[in-house]
Amino acid sequence: MPMMQFIFKVVTATCSCISATGLPAAISEEAAAVLCLETNWSNLKIATEDLEAIEAWVTGQVAAEINQLKECDPRVALWQKRVARQLNEEVTEEEYNKLDRCHSLCNCTPNLSHRYRLGKRIAEKLKDLNELVNEGKEFREFGWKPLEDPVEPRPKARTFGMESVMAQLHEYFDNKEKSIIGIWGQGGVGKTTLLNMFNNELKERSGEFNVVIWIDVSNYQRLNVVNIQRMITDRLGLEWNGKDEADTRARVLAKNLRKKNFVILLDDVWEGFRLEDVGIPEPGADKKCRIILASRDKHVCVEMGAQKSLIEMPLLDDQAAWELFRNNLTADDLTAIDDSPDGENVIGGYAVDIARNCGRLPLALKVIGRAVAGLKDPKEWCDAVEATKAGLEDIDGVDKMFLRLKYSYDRLNLELKEFFLYCTLFPGNSWIKKDQLVDYWVAEGVIPNDRPGKGRSNIRLLASACLLQYNDSQSEVKLHHIIRQWGLWLTTKQGKFLVKSGMDLKDAPDEAERWREAKRISLMSNDIRDIKIIPECKYLQTLLLQNNPNLAKLSPKFFRSMSSLRVLDLSYTAITELPECDALVELAHLNLNHTRIVRLPENFYILKQLMHLDLSVTSALKNTSDNCSKLLELRVLNLFRSNYGIRDVNDLNIDSLEKLEFLGIAIHAQDVLAKLKKKHPLARSTHRLSLKHCRGMKSIQISELKKMVHLEELYIESCNDLKELIADADEQRAACLQVLTLAVLPNLDTVSVGKVSHYFQILRDLTIDNCHKLDNVTWVLQLKSLERLEISHCDGMIHVVREMQNEIQEVTEDGANGVMHCREFPKLKSIVLNSLNLLESICGVREFSCLESIRVEGCPKLKRLPVSQNYRMLKLKQICGSDEWWKQLIWEEETMRKKADEYFIQISEVELENRY
Repeated sequence: MPMMQFIFKVVTATCSCISATGLPAAISEEAAAVLCLETNWSNLKIATEDLEAIEAWVTGQVAAEINQLKECDPRVALWQKRVARQLNEEVTEEEYNKLDRCHSLCNCTPNLSHRYRLGKRIAEKLKDLNELVNEGKEFREFGWKPLEDPVEPRPKARTFGMESVMAQLHEYFDNKEKSIIGIWGQGGVGKTTLLNMFNNELKERSGEFNVVIWIDVSNYQRLNVVNIQRMITDRLGLEWNGKDEADTRARVLAKNLRKKNFVILLDDVWEGFRLEDVGIPEPGADKKCRIILASRDKHVCVEMGAQKSLIEMPLLDDQAAWELFRNNLTADDLTAIDDSPDGENVIGGYAVDIARNCGRLPLALKVIGRAVAGLKDPKEWCDAVEATKAGLEDIDGVDKMFLRLKYSYDRLNLELKEFFLYCTLFPGNSWIKKDQLVDYWVAEGVIPNDRPGKGRSNIRLLASACLLQYNDSQSEVKLHHIIRQWGLWLTTKQGKFLVKSGMDLKDAPDEAERWREAKRISLMSNDIRDIKIIPECKYLQTLLLQNNPNLAKLSPKFFRSMSSLRVLDLSYTAITELPECDALVELAHLNLNHTRIVRLPENFYILKQLMHLDLSVTSALKNTSDNCSKLLELRVLNLFRSNYGIRDVNDLNIDSLEKLEFLGIAIHAQDVLAKLKKKHPLARSTHRLSLKHCRGMKSIQISELKKMVHLEELYIESCNDLKELIADADEQRAACLQVLTLAVLPNLDTVSVGKVSHYFQILRDLTIDNCHKLDNVTWVLQLKSLERLEISHCDGMIHVVREMQNEIQEVTEDGANGVMHCREFPKLKSIVLNSLNLLESICGVREFSCLESIRVEGCPKLKRLPVSQNYRMLKLKQICGSDEWWKQLIWEEETMRKKADEYFIQISEVELENRY
């Protein structure tokens, strides 16, 4: 062995000499593969461990991006494949151990050959692994969100008997003279199913169109222009601006649609309307654009321009109807129908009768089929036949279908029936927040206040029974208008509901008998201005009056007989005071947010059962008469952004609210905030905090609010002495602040954000208004989760981001063109700049990977946008501003201006004047 080691040292030295002479490096590498085998083998193990660790980290990052509905970056995916291949093709320990270390020079020749081959493999693999390790360390982005699909998939369902109408629809669609196509037929006949099916088939032809937009119109009471415009805005990827008038939004949408080949599917059109009013340009023969509408009324299709391309949607034939009915039964049902041990198929006969009673109407066949699915006893099938038989001989439309649907309702337990009928209180086709429903149900006592999960479970059961529909996020639900009308029909039979929601009423219904017998009343979403009646309604438990923006007054004795009332919602009204509330001894839920209420009644404390009190954004509230501290059952108390703010530390006397789970609070004094900074019982309940008129408060350190472990929104306004805001680091706990507003802070000149683990690390929405000493907000570069940035009326603002000469930026290199791209603003979608008279720049050019919208108003000195030829904004949809401002912008090259013109949307001077 000493001799062999000596030989290796000699050869090693020789290789070094060869390398020094300048001979090809390959020669020394070949020798090193033999001589450095042991070292390379050790390094190979280390490199393998390093690569496995980095691969695990990359996999975790990719999973996180996929959870954000992104796709794995193709470069990362390719790297993962190469890693998997390298790790699978390993040099085994067994191979290495077989290497025969010879003891004498005479028998080392075979071993040197083996050593050379193995050494070369190990050296090459070590090199490959090190390259993969280095490449993995360089990754900064792991996912990307692909461009919107031109066709958004609609629910798929097996169809029956639609072949002929589908063929006719394709024929009309391919005829360029028939740009507007009308499908008409009675409710529940399958028009929506046909449109769903056709929408999905357009996926195969997506290259012919830029976008396919599905719109549920449902204007059986009135046209909801806002909802329609929001649907179009979302599909075009534009920013929604609720401040604009409907006709302004219509012009913006029409301008965008004229640039595209579009297909718009309008479902459930009850009354004709002008397409231009919602922002849909009428398609012409010069472009491949189509509008397909579905309505119950043939005349509506004609009125909308489809007189030359009408398709009548017929009822199913008997065979298709029977197949659809069977499709909704269980496997055991089908076995019982098709097989009968005694030769007499009783259940099969009942099933045929039930299907026949559904009158070949698809919706009835589906709902009733699911309602009877799983019945075991022939007697139950017989009962089902009787329940669907009466009055169903002539099926003219939805009104005649209600009796069929009633059987589905009868199958529910009493609790679910109650929940379903409760949903009819809301306007047709409106989305209802699940949490709001659960809060109402808890207040009414139909579910225990310690079991809110039961309410959400019942919502799921109703959705499973096709009686409720979820939105995409499953945070809201709604009733299909047909199901809602049927539900209202049921409540009319019972006589315990008075529902006039969303009917554009000017006056409350003066129907004494209906008020007297009603258990629940909904007059929400109307234009009622005052209610002068003094109703007798001792059974009333829920009264919903919200979203009547001009409702300013209730009669002084309005609540006189409402001793059973448990839910009262007056939010988004102009109410300035509450009538006498002595009778409301059972009230558990009171919502007064966004009202003009001035004070709570002196004897408000008698509402001992109150669990939910919302007084948020009550801009006129002056006094609560110290009532809140006496409402010991309160679980939700929301005073966020209320004019009534806690001004004295002695006023913060709601410590007695031991059941409090959610607190939104407005604080108007620094010493009150200091009390909450400590380990105060209320701090843990605080979800929303607004600070206003806090005199003497010169600095706020966000980490001092760490006892508020659930704080999601912070609103700081009119604190005139505030000079500094510090979002420092705290690795002890995760930040939860998501929304921040800084408004009317005349002396604020410093905002400091820590480099890592700062308290703004998940901040999504930032608004800065009337902060005149801020000349820049460069610290926003630290907000990696920021999605929306709005800055307005800041007279000293010169730069949004002031670029520093020696600033080190986190960058990635684009291998295609060698351009270095900044990693700042990774999630920013919207920038709004308003009335910034000195603003000269937003920031230096950089790649905004998620930016969709830029809006600039009243910024005359802003001459450049942070764009250049080398930086791309792949998701940019619109740049809004005045025509004068747009024309004076300076561009690197004229070609950039021409390209940017595609995104520009003009804000006229008239619109600007109206806005202010």
